[in-house]
Amino acid sequence: MQELSMVDLKNQYLKIKTEIDQSILSVIDSTHFIKGPEVKQFQDELAVYMGAKHVIACGNGTDALQIAMMALNLVPGDEIITTNFTFIATVEVIALLGLKPILVDVDSETFNIDVEQIEKAITPRTKAIVPVHLFGQCANMERIMELAEKHKLFVIEDNAQAIGADYIFSNGTLKKAGTIGHIGCTSFFPSKNLGCYGDGGALMTNDDVLAEKISSIVNHGMKVRYYHDRIGVNSRLDTIQAAVLRVKLPRLDAYNKARQWAADFYNHTFNDITQLETPKVAPFTNHIYHQYTLKINAGKRDALKKWLDDNGVPAMVYYPVPLDKQKAFEVYKTATVFPVTDALCQSVISLPMHTELDEEQLRLITSKVIEFFKK
Repeated sequence: MQELSMVDLKNQYLKIKTEIDQSILSVIDSTHFIKGPEVKQFQDELAVYMGAKHVIACGNGTDALQIAMMALNLVPGDEIITTNFTFIATVEVIALLGLKPILVDVDSETFNIDVEQIEKAITPRTKAIVPVHLFGQCANMERIMELAEKHKLFVIEDNAQAIGADYIFSNGTLKKAGTIGHIGCTSFFPSKNLGCYGDGGALMTNDDVLAEKISSIVNHGMKVRYYHDRIGVNSRLDTIQAAVLRVKLPRLDAYNKARQWAADFYNHTFNDITQLETPKVAPFTNHIYHQYTLKINAGKRDALKKWLDDNGVPAMVYYPVPLDKQKAFEVYKTATVFPVTDALCQSVISLPMHTELDEEQLRLITSKVIEFFKK
């Protein structure tokens, strides 16, 4: 049996080694390391897959979020509403630009941003909402877009963990996560469902004007070389990473199905264990399981984590500390309370989830979890 790991990139690579190696060597042979033709080809192919009019690649997912906010002409002091239960990058870029992060609580079942809390947090200074499609399923985008239209707000989707997930509108229409708001942002960090072999990211939009601005911002504010129309950054997806992603993109749906199969195995096996709660999927989305995250009741999460560590089963806590309690964000501290987020930080645990999980590995992982609760 293969050694257990949270993410198995080695065996995923070995299955596509010939194509990957040829693609990388082709770029090296061409020496077009920056802005080579593979970057444009990947952007076009991802746009078709996503059903987006424009895809602009960039250096990483954090840059994508920052560039999106720069493109919307937000100014210091503008308020941006987002979730308190997410990776720090979502809020980090808000602070870096001198904007004001307004954190709200999340839904206790999906862990995604609570739409009712968004509405309560809107003020005259609010300019944008940043929903995060956490762990692999969509936030309630139909309701969020209704709020945005009502209050004339921008919506930036943080789609780093849900690329390939579908949102199901009330009329039955499907759209890919990341293509519903004004701008969608994603990451190609190696462990993502669509990951490269280094850093990478992209922005998606159906707005021609925003696409032109984003394309300029990622490349030092240039549209024509050495003519700088705006302040920009240096955030380009390098050609080797684009070549890797071109090999992996046609396999994304299969990769997501492999994750869903593993999640179904976990769900079925844990069905009768009352001390834990398996992931809940909202009716307006599918789940492509960037993470498989359980809630552990009765304060037993940390004991389970230690038990799994001691028995050779990897597990992670995403996330142990909410953003409002991070030292870096003390300056934004308010009287707002986050009962759901605080409870999740004390109860969630993520089990191994990747494309290479097989039944033997899943049986071992689940047996150790079950053994803990039967001690």
